[in-house]
Order: sequence, then structure tokens, then C-alpha cells
Amino acid sequence: MGSGIDRNSPLPYYAQVKELIHERIRKGDWKTGEQLPGEPELCRIFEVSRTVIRQALDSLMREGVIVRIKGRGTFVAEPKISEGLVQTLTGFYEDMVRQGYVPVSKVLKQEVVPASSKIARYLETNEGAPVIEICRLRYVQEIPLALVTTYVPQALCPSVLYADLTRQSLYTYLEKTCELRIARGRRIIEAVLANQYEAQLLEIPRDSPLILLDSVSYLEDDTPIEYYHALHRSDRARFEVELVRVRDHGIH
Repeated sequence: MGSGIDRNSPLPYYAQVKELIHERIRKGDWKTGEQLPGEPELCRIFEVSRTVIRQALDSLMREGVIVRIKGRGTFVAEPKISEGLVQTLTGFYEDMVRQGYVPVSKVLKQEVVPASSKIARYLETNEGAPVIEICRLRYVQEIPLALVTTYVPQALCPSVLYADLTRQSLYTYLEKTCELRIARGRRIIEAVLANQYEAQLLEIPRDSPLILLDSVSYLEDDTPIEYYHALHRSDRARFEVELVRVRDHGIH
């Protein structure tokens, strides 16, 4: 069987090898969690140099397709789970259901607390005003993916305090039970490192990279209804962003 490399293609050898390896993973020749052949064997399979193989593997590792474990080798990575970031305002639960997963939440805290100055600023209320704080560890396929702390003004939907949010969406509860229609939101994303507490809950090493998402959601009259602070495992999550070009009709 040939190597699959097109020697006449303008595409560099490493890019062709990268795509050939990725294709084998997509087809299931190398399955999730399975170890890839070593570099000498990959050189033999694709009939290229070790330098080419290393370039291809480095590129696949940067994209999260494979993972290197020190002292053990290179393995096919767990596929990342996508969440929407902008354009469509959805929550974690809706994003997971849309992809065919069954998300489950472990509620760590659900109580009324006085709003700190930061929370009061986001929710446009007075410092010390009663807000419902909900801290949830979100699971998919029994793997903890995100640690989410949410704040909702108690005055707008007091029954949230008693809602069972282990297997239902907070957004759905707010809209169906509290009759509060969420119209828009603003989300900020950044990279942070896990502290000991976060790492323990998310079952990852301390100082592992996390994706931090800060979000404020608003009702149709621009009243803030929810602020949340979410920490996502970067090895299992990615965010999809849809961009829309806005044309200035005044410029010709």
C-alpha cells in the first residue's frame, strides 16, 4: 500500500502527513485514547523523514487532535465539546443537548447571599441586595467539564432558590416558570490557571489551563437577569464563534 503522499503536490509533506493521520483518526483506524505508532513506524508508513513526522505531530497536537504523555507516547485525544459563544444566546445545557449529550449538574451551592460590589455592578442593583447564588459542577458523560457560579436577582425570580437544576436548563426555567424572556447577553472569555480547589473539582492537575467565561444576560427591557462566572476545562472544551459582517451603507 502506498504512503498516500503526493510527491508532485505543492503542499508540504508534513501538511499531507498531518491530513493523512487526521483522516485515519476520523475513520476510526486509530480510536480515541489509542496510542499512535512511534515515529520510526510513522516514517515507514508514510515514507518520509522523522523531521516531517515531528512537524505533522506538533501541528496535530496544537489543534488538540492528539496528546503527548511524557514517558508513554502519543495518543488520540478525546474530542473537544463545542459551545456557542456569540450570535445565539444559549446555555451549557442547550449546547450539550443539541450535540446529543445528556448533561448533568452537581449543585454545590444554591442559596440567597448579599450581592458583592462586583455582582451588584453586573446586575445593576445595590450592593448587599439579595441575589440567588448557584454553584454547579457540570458533567457530560460522567466527566466534569465546567465549574459555573451563577447569580440571579432574588426579586425577579425567587423560586429559582428551590428549582432542581441537576438535569434542566436554568434559562428554560427562567423563561417557562418565571416567564422572564432572555433577549441578549454579553460574554467575555480569557485563559486562566486552575487553583487547587478548581483542579480538584474538575479532576485535573493544579495550574492546568482553563477557559474562563464571564457572562451577563439581559431581558428584553435591558434588565440584567443573570451573571455567571464559568471555568471550562480547556482539554475538553472549545467555543464556536459565528461572525456576521455589518455593512455601513453610508460608504460606497
